[in-house]
Amino acid sequence: MKILVTGAKGFVGKNLCAELRNIKDGKSRCWGDLVVDEVFEYDVDSTSEELDEWCKECDFVFNLAGVNRPQNQKEFMEGNFGFASTLLDALKRHGNVCPVMLSSSQQASLTGRFGDSEYGRSKKAGEDLFLDYATDTGAEVLVYRFPNLFGKWCRPNYNSAVATFCNNIANDLPIQVNDPTVELELLYIDDLVAEMISALKGKVHRCEFNGLDVVPSVTGTYCYCPITHKVTLGEIVDRLHEFADQPLTLMMPEIPAGSFVKKLYSTFLSYLPESKVAFPFKMNIDARGSFTELLHTAKCGQVSVNISKPGITKGQHWHHSKWEFFIVVAGHGLIQERKEGTDDVFEFEVSGDKIQAVHMLPGYTHNIINLSETENLVTVMWANEIFDPTHPDTYWDPVIK
Repeated sequence: MKILVTGAKGFVGKNLCAELRNIKDGKSRCWGDLVVDEVFEYDVDSTSEELDEWCKECDFVFNLAGVNRPQNQKEFMEGNFGFASTLLDALKRHGNVCPVMLSSSQQASLTGRFGDSEYGRSKKAGEDLFLDYATDTGAEVLVYRFPNLFGKWCRPNYNSAVATFCNNIANDLPIQVNDPTVELELLYIDDLVAEMISALKGKVHRCEFNGLDVVPSVTGTYCYCPITHKVTLGEIVDRLHEFADQPLTLMMPEIPAGSFVKKLYSTFLSYLPESKVAFPFKMNIDARGSFTELLHTAKCGQVSVNISKPGITKGQHWHHSKWEFFIVVAGHGLIQERKEGTDDVFEFEVSGDKIQAVHMLPGYTHNIINLSETENLVTVMWANEIFDPTHPDTYWDPVIK
């Protein structure tokens, strides 16, 4: 399949083309038997001759080209409606009736706050042009009205509040929120790309619109992405500040699969400046080695790394309820555990050459001994709760008395 993407260097186009190239090059294996032979990437620096040739050859068109922030209002109609006419005329000239997708906007509804939108009128004119084209040629036309989009590579201070907030908070710049209770409907770029690739496979979601509300319908005039998130500006900003503070708090928020928080966190990270990509930890260092907390979680405890110098024994304590995994990743050591009130000792020889997890059992005093005379012993430790100095649940008692 040969695919033409117009507006290929824009936010949506860049993400879509990246995944189409992954499919073409055999790097993405999650789309079944879909074969992409060529991706024609049209943008403002492409020639009219290239567009004409690509309209002749393509098997599917994603029309993402458009004007969002023109110098004057007249450019909305010229950029959105005008280019759409040029594209469809080229397809007609070559008798190419392949499926054509149109990137439109909720503003094309011309309802509510969009009732007097010049941008919305240009988008609605483009929709009507494409729908008439479908009637005239019999080609399948997929008209998507996008809500607010967000994700990596989105341009800040342009047409996405999320991109602006992510960029500014990541770079310690001020933001302005006039009304934190304003609710946005947001569509994540990876969900949109997944929908567009599904459209390539003939699995499109169709609908009608009641104002801004989607009304699913298998025979609908329009198309939509079924995964969106409704969230207030205040919630977005609060989350972004939480993400920005993570290197200091070590607290990783809950990020369930498919959740808005997971998608927003990924988006936020894509705006980090080089100076914040790496950050230091507080290392607790003494003559025995070091202990460093790496990550805290709200419900799943904490992760730390322990470094023991040659010949050093650490631990020698037990817990009522806390339990841990010790995972030696470098060096050679011995873990011992003894059930309190008994003389029975479990012993586990551990090594970075054979990585395994050893439970530190509640009610068992335990230690970890570096058996090497020359190398440090490096252990990743996970505890089921964050250490609370006011309730440490830690009681000293040597394993071997």
